[in-house]
Amino acid sequence: MKMAKQTFYSNGKLLLTGEYTVLDGAQALALPTAFGQSLEVEVNDSGVIRWMSFDADKSNWLDVVLPLDVVKNQTFTSENTIEQKLAEILYEANHLNPVFLDKAKGFEVKTYLTFPRLWGLGTSSTLINNIAQWAQVNPYELLKRTFSGSGYDIACASHNSPILYHLENEKPLVETVQFRPNFTQNLYFVYLNKKQNSRTAIANYKSKKLHISETVQHINQITREILQSKTLTGFCHLLDKHEAIMSVVLEMPTAKQLFFPDFEGSIKSLGAWGGDFILATASENPTDYFKSKGFDTVIPYEKMILNS
Repeated sequence: MKMAKQTFYSNGKLLLTGEYTVLDGAQALALPTAFGQSLEVEVNDSGVIRWMSFDADKSNWLDVVLPLDVVKNQTFTSENTIEQKLAEILYEANHLNPVFLDKAKGFEVKTYLTFPRLWGLGTSSTLINNIAQWAQVNPYELLKRTFSGSGYDIACASHNSPILYHLENEKPLVETVQFRPNFTQNLYFVYLNKKQNSRTAIANYKSKKLHISETVQHINQITREILQSKTLTGFCHLLDKHEAIMSVVLEMPTAKQLFFPDFEGSIKSLGAWGGDFILATASENPTDYFKSKGFDTVIPYEKMILNS
């Protein structure tokens, strides 16, 4: 008897406040995106997992065959680091739920991104959350065993509204919050043409942080005030304050200092500094400005953030 196709979906993510410091217990304001990734599974008798991944433009960027017994025994080896990582994730999922890969003799799996995978909106976190749903395991535990990180991106994957996220005794605590400022028409997301490696960025942060408990308190205060923002001016002041604090902690210039010193609005890095997306505030559509600087991907808030 042929089993019905299973489909899973997870949201992408953007981190508005608390980047890096979320690892040390800071409250982070995170926004699930209107973009994400789906995973489709069909069972068969092939004895393998045939895995195909498709980018937003429908191009097939990964096509790999993983023998089931090899994945279960963690003996798969490949010079392709993506294939190797995928096999590791599946092994760990099966380790957490030993009957996961025994449900069939073979699987055909297809994943579909609705955003370009180099955007940094959560190609890995949406994959982890989808596989966790399929395997019926804890996605935070699966993340811990495969990528590490704070887990805020996993929380975004399964929530359809803004969240406050923090770690308490290394356990994730998630609170859904209202965040619909009346100036969203002045908010734009700009892609910096570079996907940032989160693990490298986190290692850099851990090597530099000093007196982090005081910094965490400051970031928490800013996050609370941002949630209560009533005016664009006040919101911009808080973004600038957050950037200044993290610039000192990371010993790095802000994105505005680095790329856009003549921009009239505020610029806030989202997640790992130096790549992925920034948030820009502007009284008028700033697309022409950013394009003149070589940054062609400018997305209004309403088109980027889920249920905004």
